[in-house]
Amino acid sequence: MSDARREQTSLSLPALTDFAAFRAYRAEPARWLSVAQDIARGHGVICSEPIVFGTGTNLVVGLGDLILKIFPPFYRSQFISERATLRVLAGQLSIDVPQLIAEGERDGWPYLIMTRLSGVLASDAWPDMAETDKEGVLRQLGETIAGVHRVPPGELAKITPSWQDFLQGQIAGCRARHQRLGFAQKYLDGLDDLLADARELIPVHVSPVILVGEYIPENFLLARDGDSWRVSGLFDFGDVFTGFGDYDLLGPSAFMAAGRPGRVRSLLEGYGYARADLDERLKRRLLALMLLHRASDPNRHICIPDWPSKAANLWELQELIWPN
Repeated sequence: MSDARREQTSLSLPALTDFAAFRAYRAEPARWLSVAQDIARGHGVICSEPIVFGTGTNLVVGLGDLILKIFPPFYRSQFISERATLRVLAGQLSIDVPQLIAEGERDGWPYLIMTRLSGVLASDAWPDMAETDKEGVLRQLGETIAGVHRVPPGELAKITPSWQDFLQGQIAGCRARHQRLGFAQKYLDGLDDLLADARELIPVHVSPVILVGEYIPENFLLARDGDSWRVSGLFDFGDVFTGFGDYDLLGPSAFMAAGRPGRVRSLLEGYGYARADLDERLKRRLLALMLLHRASDPNRHICIPDWPSKAANLWELQELIWPN
């Protein structure tokens, strides 16, 4: 094989058709980093010391003050959602979101080049943060979610599925999903009643808002503001669609609030709920949405220590996660 032919082959992305093959490919940056650098050079971006980000779903490379994100063909929907969200949110929030610099496609793999945000990843700072700071961050996160929901969806309104189709599909597959994930039988016993309530508690026909779906510590940044922390940036919009706003409260509730009244109150008040709003109806709706979330896996995501021993059924579980 000639040197020219070898160079051309090494700068191609493979035809992968399933996530397992892609995961193995992503785990070996030596197989694709040269392609990423070639894509960057094609847009006039040259970085002698690229940084490969090993977490996340796609191929992500730091190129100085820019980020290159390459999506496998079977995740094209994530590319569409992320691109549309970056365009819609540009200049609309009080915190930073990446600025879209360029887009393109290589061998059927779409990609985006965007600015790299500064700040501390919330997942790095959260474990050692003082309780008062955690409450403050959750209040700001609630405010951020509300701010995103005030932005007109624009082209995101075309993202599928619609809220109605999404909700119906999640309800239909809810029991099978949680049985497969090993949800305890004592909770499965009350699931049919909860799903019946969900049909009444969760509105189907809504004026849709932008749903990020994953306001979790791995997806936003913090910065120091004097002696405290503030939310400074938000990123990763591959799962964005539109629908009912309360859906976005589940990530912080599961991953961060930990059933602590001060944290729960801070999050909900930041979003716009009054303390009196945290009644049985709201808790029931939030629990239903938690189990209907597209990433729902209570065994892995509820961050309350030893929570299964503290809740004998779904009613007790909602009180544990969202105490008054």
